[in-house]
Amino acid sequence: MIDTNAPAETFSDTLLGFTLPVRNARGRIVRMEGVLEEVLSAHNYPAPITHLLGEALVLGTLMGGLLKGEAAQMTLQAQTQGGIVSLLVCDYRAGAVRGYADFDVERLATLGANPSLTALFGEGYLAITFETEGKQRYQGIVPLEGESLSEACESYFTQSEQIPTLIRVASRAGKNGRMAAGLLVQHLPDGEEGRERLHARLDHPDWEHVEVLSGTISHDELLDPALSLEAIIWRLFHEESEVRVQRGATLSRGCRCTAAHYESVIARFPAAEQDEMRGADGIIAVDCAFCSKRFALDL
Repeated sequence: MIDTNAPAETFSDTLLGFTLPVRNARGRIVRMEGVLEEVLSAHNYPAPITHLLGEALVLGTLMGGLLKGEAAQMTLQAQTQGGIVSLLVCDYRAGAVRGYADFDVERLATLGANPSLTALFGEGYLAITFETEGKQRYQGIVPLEGESLSEACESYFTQSEQIPTLIRVASRAGKNGRMAAGLLVQHLPDGEEGRERLHARLDHPDWEHVEVLSGTISHDELLDPALSLEAIIWRLFHEESEVRVQRGATLSRGCRCTAAHYESVIARFPAAEQDEMRGADGIIAVDCAFCSKRFALDL
């Protein structure tokens, strides 16, 4: 039985949450199209970077969607010293997503069409920061190891949160534009005092059952525009006694840059430092990396 409060089926650019009460499991699923194009169109990214940033935006949405409250925020940042990708950052807050990647264009061109995570980052790390609505912050840092950012995020939940987690992400670019989608499923059993016995939780029969079912999801299913997110959940868990589905936030490009914001930031600097920022015309120019907007501030 599926219990849903959503009046219509969900396809793209809306987050969908679900729980399996009997199995003590919860999940999030999302497919990004229009909002992905908006974020990626801010820069002329080559294909390997659009793929990487698309994956990061899906991961940020899936993980950020676990938070409650309009002011809660999740930030994902991958960074390296000397890597081809020096910085990858995205964040999620109440459905608003944004992302940016900085990379060495010439070195990237030598890697071919499908470079590995190691080739892009070398020895990098992934920092995941959650900020609750009450402004409490907690962060986990894990090495950028494995085949994808998704694997690094799974490691974060295993190492930092002690929560068994499965994540699957798919993306593609075609004649109809770019699309990325993902599924996150977690096990939250009762009675695991302190959650210190992770090995017992990974071997829990309920989690083993949910993990096997979740792992059958295919890239084609995640990326099929004719297949609703509710239909995917039904395909995976139709044999469960109860599946509760709750429509989440509608996604939008979430760059929060404004002239007023930058003016307030620059106003905190001493007058001498502000003078050093000015051009010959006396204007302080500020570029937003997220959306490529340029602000000319006459302070």
